[in-house]
Amino acid sequence: MRSLFATNDPNWYQAKNSYGREGMIPANYVQKRQEVSLQTMPWYHGKVSREEAESLLAGHMIGSFLVRENGHYPGDYTLSLVIPGDVVEHYRVLQTNNKVEVDGGDLQFDTLLELVEHYEKDADGLCTRLSKPLWKTGNNFTTVNFKDFERGGWVINAEFLDIKEPIGKGEFGDVYKGCYNQQLVAVKQLKDRNRAAQTFLKEASVMTSMRHPNLVQLIGVVLGENIFLVTEFMGKGNLVEYLRSRGRSVITKRDQINFATDTCAGMAYLEAKNLVHRDLAARNVLVHEDGTAKVSDFGLAKFESFSQEGGRFPIKWTAPEAIRKNVFTSKSDVWSFGILLWEIYSFGRVPYPRIPLAEVVRHVERGYRMETPDGCPPEIYRIMRHTWDMEPNHRPLFQDILNMLHNLRATTV
Repeated sequence: MRSLFATNDPNWYQAKNSYGREGMIPANYVQKRQEVSLQTMPWYHGKVSREEAESLLAGHMIGSFLVRENGHYPGDYTLSLVIPGDVVEHYRVLQTNNKVEVDGGDLQFDTLLELVEHYEKDADGLCTRLSKPLWKTGNNFTTVNFKDFERGGWVINAEFLDIKEPIGKGEFGDVYKGCYNQQLVAVKQLKDRNRAAQTFLKEASVMTSMRHPNLVQLIGVVLGENIFLVTEFMGKGNLVEYLRSRGRSVITKRDQINFATDTCAGMAYLEAKNLVHRDLAARNVLVHEDGTAKVSDFGLAKFESFSQEGGRFPIKWTAPEAIRKNVFTSKSDVWSFGILLWEIYSFGRVPYPRIPLAEVVRHVERGYRMETPDGCPPEIYRIMRHTWDMEPNHRPLFQDILNMLHNLRATTV
């Protein structure tokens, strides 16, 4: 079954199958799609060297262990385990074809979590059983199980997905225009499945629990030889290119306040869900054919830490405390929203014009704030300035900004 529509009778649904045939089915045949939950891995330490792992495990009892990234084989892991003789043994954990396994072992598992749980019960070829995890201090890493997407009803049969021309590039691979169930969709392809599958599917897992008219919606995922994330199609592209390509001759004051209000509504929803975007900017807002603006990439940003190397760190959009202390909160998203407002009312200009990138943070910390864009309503500029308060707790909530924008929209023609 490909589509379901509620009817006036709660006991029946109108349905359409993959061949386009329509009919009625009883409500007890319908199961609501379930959220895909993340599972914590307190014993996973991420980028820790062999020497650091041995230092962390020094003096701990036999069976103490941690799991870390493999420094020599990107995408693989290492299980570091204290064995008899107070020696730390390091086992390579291979990740291939959506499975993980100890190198030389006979068993494969869907996730690291399942692998660890197995070897906690039985040594099964290891020098000793895993008995005492060494917990990582600070934030724990998480994992997602491929099977949870199947159980939750989010897996799409690739047979019914028609992938068309490329329309852009994403963090993990190309993005294509596609057709699924007679509707246009956007299809993100995972380029290196072994290295990035977990991060890619974590984005999808967050999207299964987020439903709002101003967030780009997940349609489903394809899990097979290739992994695809399928979302609703946003025909007018990203907001910054939309603003630049049309400019003042096409975009009206009404359009601008609508873009601002739509984006703020999506962010207010994320704020209420305690989810931090971390990379809010006009490039990460997409425009639907009907003109509605929707926030995208909100699932991925929660998990990915930005690197200041290679120019990937969005300094011009990021709050000072996030740059200096790596502290990301909804209030740092509010700062970014102020920059996004400036983008909207400057018709897509790059923020902090004429200031070198390396000088932006110093200017901001000394009190510099961007001037109001030409033609920007003073009420909008006041909101921008309020979002750019150096003290995060003095910045408004997204819901408060949304209320102000609703009032302004009511008087904008």
